[in-house]
Amino acid sequence: MKHRGRHRRRRRGRALRATLAGTALALTAAATMISASQATDADDPGALKPLTASTATAPLRLTEHPVPGDALDRLSKGMGKPVGVASLLADPDGSLGGAEDCTDDDRRALPVEPAATHAYCWPGADTDGWRSGAVTTSGDADDDGRWGENRVVLSGWSRSTGTPAEDGLARVAFVDAADPDDLRYTWALLAVPVDGGRDYRGLGSTVSGMVWYQDKLLVTAGPADDSALYVYDVDRFQRVTADGTKVGRVPGGWSAAGAAKYVLPAVASYRTNGAGAPRPGGISLDRSTAPDSLVAYEAMPADENGPTRLWRYHFSGEPQRAGLLDTDPVGVYETELTGVRGVLSYGAGWYLGRMTGTPEERGTLWRQDTDGARPTRCGADETHRCWSGPAAAMSYWQETGEVWSQSGRMLFALPLVSVDRSLGQ
Repeated sequence: MKHRGRHRRRRRGRALRATLAGTALALTAAATMISASQATDADDPGALKPLTASTATAPLRLTEHPVPGDALDRLSKGMGKPVGVASLLADPDGSLGGAEDCTDDDRRALPVEPAATHAYCWPGADTDGWRSGAVTTSGDADDDGRWGENRVVLSGWSRSTGTPAEDGLARVAFVDAADPDDLRYTWALLAVPVDGGRDYRGLGSTVSGMVWYQDKLLVTAGPADDSALYVYDVDRFQRVTADGTKVGRVPGGWSAAGAAKYVLPAVASYRTNGAGAPRPGGISLDRSTAPDSLVAYEAMPADENGPTRLWRYHFSGEPQRAGLLDTDPVGVYETELTGVRGVLSYGAGWYLGRMTGTPEERGTLWRQDTDGARPTRCGADETHRCWSGPAAAMSYWQETGEVWSQSGRMLFALPLVSVDRSLGQ
């Protein structure tokens, strides 16, 4: 049985590589059809500009607001003993399809260059009406790439349609990535305790940024929220006990409006310094700094043509503040790139995914530092439009050297060295 299983995985691996290679060729052929005017749609943004004046850095200072412990205890008493990640993974909701099983429409969301080396698609029946967003992994949570014995990818999704109770909901799929040929996932609804822990509400924000660090999950909040970031404890999942169309306490138990079997209540939040202060639009983890840091790009209105700010916060080194942030920003920069929808920082470079039009059009991926900027290029005319259309969030799994991202219904990974090669590094 072991030999047959191993041979089956080898055949599936060959089929996957062939599928991805074929997809990359087709996408590259499509890229060659892009006009020369499109190939130069984004001018060279040049070097990052450091911002050091207090007028630029002070608005980015955070204030931390913990959820009172008695509120969390009251919620646990009402819903039952919290569980951790391992319990979620043992109770899956479904499986991802391999690249060879994905539709052509889904695979069009994959980047042209660099090409994905792993790709999976989400089942339509479980994601219709939801919009994909940020990605993080157990490679962020712990430097050995595992959480306990588990290798995990987290995929954020936001609801933009449905009933009033469903509109604005946010949930995260915890994906068991131990077997690359069999990725299974479990949903957890992101919630915020209210009424002293007697109830909870949905997050109500698009999950555009997400970082799992130690036992904390940090998630961006939308412009309608007073908070810039919410903090979740991955040892505090609560089991939903009742079906219902509402979120929170309902007759007979606790409901997640049918979005998940588990609820994850926030344990803290962060606010930036004053009304109108810049807010993180996307975040990722940088393990190349000492201490490790969370990097962010500025959330900008779609019609805003001004420069975009980039900055980072160090994670606290205090044992009692594991997974929480130091609240002063460090390394604040300005980039001339607009339409930024993904950020990654490693070493001296910032990798920025840029949306160039509608989600159906290809985006661009740039590496920028204080010396200059380079885009990935593809096709006969070396267009910049090689990245995924929505220019999705990115997460670097340092232990494997892979960048994970998500676009549409495609979850994919590729080596960071292949990004640098495509930049001519």
